[in-house]
Amino acid sequence: MIKPDPDDPRLSATVTGIDQTGTPIDVRVVTERPLTLYLNSQEIVTMMTIGDHPDLLAVGYLRNQNMLRPDDRITGIDYDDELSVVVVRTERATDYEDKLRKKVRTSGCAQGTIFGDVMAGFDSIRLAQDAELRTSWLYALTKAINLTPSLYLAAGAIHGSVLCRRDRPLVYMEDVGRHNAVDKIAGWMWLNDVSADDKIFYTTGRLTSEMVIKTVMMGIPILISRSGFTAWGVELARRAGLTLVGRARGRRFAAVAGAERIVFDADLESVEEEPSRLRRKSSPGREEAAE
Repeated sequence: MIKPDPDDPRLSATVTGIDQTGTPIDVRVVTERPLTLYLNSQEIVTMMTIGDHPDLLAVGYLRNQNMLRPDDRITGIDYDDELSVVVVRTERATDYEDKLRKKVRTSGCAQGTIFGDVMAGFDSIRLAQDAELRTSWLYALTKAINLTPSLYLAAGAIHGSVLCRRDRPLVYMEDVGRHNAVDKIAGWMWLNDVSADDKIFYTTGRLTSEMVIKTVMMGIPILISRSGFTAWGVELARRAGLTLVGRARGRRFAAVAGAERIVFDADLESVEEEPSRLRRKSSPGREEAAE
């Protein structure tokens, strides 16, 4: 399993403060730094990130934004830590570069172009129909992920995403933005030529339209979260044929799309409830808001 290293000194720092009694304390916090991404000679975006795996983040972002097509060949990835710049080079100029350049010249904003390209790719993807999610896998995955040492447990203020197969986590990535954590996994899959058809994706954040779109763009048929849903996220999941499972805590979960892939093979009496250190002491609505 590729997993977070909470002891990496580059990813967190210690700041001083006081507690509720006025006593001086040390508080561990995650780092946050800019990373500017270029596709060949075209500047694409500046992202705020914890700074690990800049190569995976860059490739995954480009893939999930539909800026890299399946037949594009990456010839190099150059990262300059001092300048906080990563450059992804392809064998030929991509279709997106010229489109972005024209859009920036005319309106100063390429977000409409980005969204249009992403949705065009989204509607063309067909997810594996024979994929399945056994409830025994779901419970084993959530337990394994919850017990994995992470920056979230050490410092908080961070999101995690995990690529899984059956009941086994394969790649666990964290970042200050959940979209960055997702993109790192997308980059890892692209660079290692990993098939998505039999994979399960787990995220700590809300199941929004963005999370659904990114999961579908990666070709993964099952998306799970410990948090809740947005209406458009559910609509897009149903439109794409994605299995969408949220509020997965302890024995509980809610499946709102693609439930036909779920196989109920677990004995609920043998499933442990979630450890108290991972639960918010609040009402269900506030619990989700805290995520």
